[in-house]
Amino acid sequence: MSKLLVIGETRDGSLRNVTFEAIAAAKKIDSDGEVVGVLCGNGELESQANEMVYYGADRVIAIKHDNLKTYTSEGFGQAIMAVINDESPAAIVMGHTAIGKDLTPKIASKLEAGLISDATDIEVDGDKVVFTRPIYSGKAFEKKIITSDITFVTVRPNNITAFDRDESRTGEISSKDVEVTDIRTVIKDVIRKVSEGVDLSEAKVIVAGGRGVKSEDGFKPLQELADLLGGAVGASRGACDAEYCDYSLQIGQTGKVVTPDLYIACGISGAIQHLAGMSNSKVIVAINKDPEANIFNVADYGIVGDLFEVVPMLIEEIKKIK
Repeated sequence: MSKLLVIGETRDGSLRNVTFEAIAAAKKIDSDGEVVGVLCGNGELESQANEMVYYGADRVIAIKHDNLKTYTSEGFGQAIMAVINDESPAAIVMGHTAIGKDLTPKIASKLEAGLISDATDIEVDGDKVVFTRPIYSGKAFEKKIITSDITFVTVRPNNITAFDRDESRTGEISSKDVEVTDIRTVIKDVIRKVSEGVDLSEAKVIVAGGRGVKSEDGFKPLQELADLLGGAVGASRGACDAEYCDYSLQIGQTGKVVTPDLYIACGISGAIQHLAGMSNSKVIVAINKDPEANIFNVADYGIVGDLFEVVPMLIEEIKKIK
C-alpha cells in the first residue's frame, strides 16, 4: 500500500480548512493509499491530530520541538524531511498557502522531485494522475502529470471538497522525536495585520470593496453584509492604495487569490489585476454605478446602482430571511 503524506497547517491552535481539503486531495491521488498526516509544533497537537483523523487521515505523526514553536522553513523542513525519510511516501500534499508556497519548493528541491503548485482539480486517467492548475493569472488552465517517483502537490483552498467530519473514525496518533538544529532564523514575535473573523483565503463568502467605497467608513456596510453571510471582507488594490483599508485585505494578482462560493464586488471596476485574484469564484455578484464597468463581464449577476443604496437594501432583505 502506498503512503501519502499530508502536511497539516495550523493557525492560532486550530487546523486550517485547507488541511482537510489536502486529505481529500491525497485520496484522489490514490484512493487505496494510506493517508499519513504530519503536524509540527511545540505544544499540544493531539486535538489537531484527531481532527485530521476525523476528516480522513488514516494515522497522524506529531513532531514536537522548541524550534517548531513558530514556522520557519529551516525548522519545518528538517522535521518533515525526517518523516519523509522514514515513511518513503509516494505523494506529499499541502495547501497552497503562504507557508505551503515557501516550504514545498525547498523540500521538493532536496528530494529532486517535481512539484505541482496551486492545483485546482485532480483526476485519475487510467494509471496517470492529472492535475489542473491556472496559468497566466487565471486566464487559462493547464493539465500536468508528475513523472518523478514522488508526487508533490499544493492545492488551492476552496477547490477540492473535504470529506465530512466523522468522529467515529479512528487512527493511530504517534509522536516523533526529531533533532531540529542550525536554525539561522529566529522568530521573536509575530504581529499579524489581518481582519478579524473568517480567514479571507478560505472564506466561502467574500464581500469586496474598491475605490467606489470612497473612504474607510465606506467599508462598514460591507463588513455588516459579510458578517450576516458568515463571510469575510476583501478589497481591490485601488482601495488599499487609497488607504481605505489595510493591504492584508487585498485580492488580486499582487494580493490574495480567492475562490469563494460567493463573491460580491462593490464599487470595483474590474481591472485585470483584480480579476486574476477572484475570477474563479463560483458565483460573482457585481454592484457598480457604471454599466460599462469591466467587472460585469465576469459577473454572474450584476446590479447597476450606488453601492451605498444597494448594500443596505441587501442587508435588510437578508435580515428578513434570517
